[in-house]
Amino acid sequence: MRARRAILYVPGDDLYKIQKAISLGVDCICMDLEDGVAANRKEQARINVSQALQTLKFGDSERLVRINPVGSGLEVLDLEQVLPGRPDGVVVPKLENADQLRWVSAQIVKAEKSNDTTPGSMIIIAGVETARGILNLAEIIDTDARLQALIFGAEDFASDLGATRTAEGWEVFYARSALITHTAAANLQAIDQVYVDFNDTEGLIRDARQGVTMGFSGKQIIHPKQVIPVQEVFTPSDEAIARAKAIVEASESNLEAGKGAFAMDGRMIDAPIIKSAQRVLEKARAAGKI
Repeated sequence: MRARRAILYVPGDDLYKIQKAISLGVDCICMDLEDGVAANRKEQARINVSQALQTLKFGDSERLVRINPVGSGLEVLDLEQVLPGRPDGVVVPKLENADQLRWVSAQIVKAEKSNDTTPGSMIIIAGVETARGILNLAEIIDTDARLQALIFGAEDFASDLGATRTAEGWEVFYARSALITHTAAANLQAIDQVYVDFNDTEGLIRDARQGVTMGFSGKQIIHPKQVIPVQEVFTPSDEAIARAKAIVEASESNLEAGKGAFAMDGRMIDAPIIKSAQRVLEKARAAGKI
């Protein structure tokens, strides 16, 4: 699975910002048709995104499109206009149940057939942003093979609860943890919340580090200046990679000797630590460091 250390949202109605995003070296560019676009600019956003998909070269950045929520009355036109451009994936916001995900997948199947696109080539990333969505995580994660990641929307979730957002984030901690647990169980990626103050780099880094500690694969971002700090935080350090390599190599030699657990640098190494080291190496490979 590819690296998604940072997903940058770009308003679909601003073609200049889409073009600028391509030059930033961000893992994923998500052209937005939803919250970042005013109601009277939705059609222009669809036109711009369709044009961008068909004419612009995105380099190594993943080309994502965030549609409007299923049931909003806007999602049908969104998919009709952007799927012919063959995006790499569709981000489905405010997903609350498996049926909504199945509906989106069915529309993608139709588009792939009509556009002679390789079946299964377009992926789905689901945004879970409501109390009902969190309660239905168990059914959502096993719905469709296209699903590769879940996104946690802290601001919408707090609003749905009637909670007050705080710097500490305890009001959304349960939901973040639940999303991490379910994505790990299904071998999906988990993408963490937006840090809305794009001028507060120190706070952004602190929030991103907490996400790494919790097990998130990456983070949503809303401004170009957030790209480098977030991608650096979600990339394993050279020291972490070296230690992970040493653990994996030592585990292989000890396994040949019939040892499932062994001592290394004064610490006992067993299956959970070996698995953690393997995950570090997987992230480093996805980020192009090894």
